[in-house]
Amino acid sequence: MAIGARDYIDKLLVKKYADEKVDNHDAMESMVDPNKMLDAMNDVATIQRNMFMLSQKLSTVCYAINAKAARYQKKEVNEA
Repeated sequence: MAIGARDYIDKLLVKKYADEKVDNHDAMESMVDPNKMLDAMNDVATIQRNMFMLSQKLSTVCYAINAKAARYQKKEVNEA
């Protein structure tokens, strides 16, 4: 997927709106401190990463325990 104007109409629209200010974040007051929000998002990402790693380790350990505890028996096959 390419970024930018592809045809004549798109190019004209880009020229027209190139200097327009769409979002004025400087004039807005946020109810949430952006740094606190980023810290919270970072904490959630860290927790998710740790939970995933823990899940992988637990899966490996369970697989090893099940493999060690497995008892294999020979089954006789009746040929008809």
